Amino acid sequence: MQLADQGKAADDELDGSDLRIGIVQARFNADITQRMATVCIAELRRLGVDAELIDHVTVPGALEVPVALMAMADSDDFDALIAIGCIIRGETYHFELVANESGAGVTRVSLDHQLPVANAILTVEDEAQAWERAEDKARDAARVAIEMARLMEDLS
Repeated sequence: MQLADQGKAADDELDGSDLRIGIVQARFNADITQRMATVCIAELRRLGVDAELIDHVTVPGALEVPVALMAMADSDDFDALIAIGCIIRGETYHFELVANESGAGVTRVSLDHQLPVANAILTVEDEAQAWERAEDKARDAARVAIEMARLMEDLS
């Protein structure tokens, strides 16, 4: 096994053909998360993932994302999963609770199933920051899902 260079994989290193990818999108802050899902799916397609092999579901909010991810992971039908959401800081402790618990849930699914889960749940200070980061985070999630799915194939 070779130690890969740090940084992003080049496009010619990312081949999404024949990969089955599941996406769970939180509907809370729907304008932002819908844009993220659109960009993520476009990037998956650009990198060779067949549209028929992308399953996209929505859930109410970030706290519900891990439950849907777990159901997908339990099916053993996916090579990688992607979590999409947007948590914007408010005036209460609720932001920290939702950010911490959703993040822990996403990680737990990945570790429990040894299945790559790209976490694209934004945690931001305000809506402007969310829009600023949304598209890059969505593209990165698609790329991470493909890269990690291929790595897991190589490691098995």
